[in-house]
Amino acid sequence: MNLAISHWTHINNELAHRNNVPVLTFDQPSGPVDPALFYQQQQYNYLKFFKMDILCKWAWLGAEFLLSSEQGFLYEGLDKTKVAVVLMTSHGCLDVDKKYLQSLATIPSPALFVYTLPNIMLGEICIRHGFKGEQLCLVSDTFDTGELQFWVNDLLNNRGMDACLCGWVDATANVNDVCMFWIEKGKQGIEFSAAAMQEIYKR
Repeated sequence: MNLAISHWTHINNELAHRNNVPVLTFDQPSGPVDPALFYQQQQYNYLKFFKMDILCKWAWLGAEFLLSSEQGFLYEGLDKTKVAVVLMTSHGCLDVDKKYLQSLATIPSPALFVYTLPNIMLGEICIRHGFKGEQLCLVSDTFDTGELQFWVNDLLNNRGMDACLCGWVDATANVNDVCMFWIEKGKQGIEFSAAAMQEIYKR
């Protein structure tokens, strides 16, 4: 069945746009945006956000920004056991790994240990939105849209999934780069392909 990119978002140091429409512009001459600033500007209310590491914060923000609208959430009416999440990252949880390593010199911090695997960002998104479908975390030096397309195609065409939140989330003390896509079967939108994702990412 044909798969379509029905919605997407890209957030970086300069701006946040949804479906190619700029929503926020950041006054950041250099360096990454503070995720708490984005959270406050969007007036979100999810106290667990402040306990997350930086990777989870940006993954959570990207998902929230993409999936919510004035009419509700994009997945309303779907069986959440058939909603997949596939995210790719480069640095993973490197920042919190370093902090946890430093804490080993005294008393290891369980609060940090929780976030020492990059796939925890999938869990935070799924807890927030109630997704119970397949989940996959990929690590790559760059945003490999071909690899991402392969896995999403397999999940939606061969593994019984009806929709997928997928994309790229890379966040450290020096980087914030989030590009997410909402993929559905038989919906109107941009035909799902590696080239289409790459074009959206580079805009």
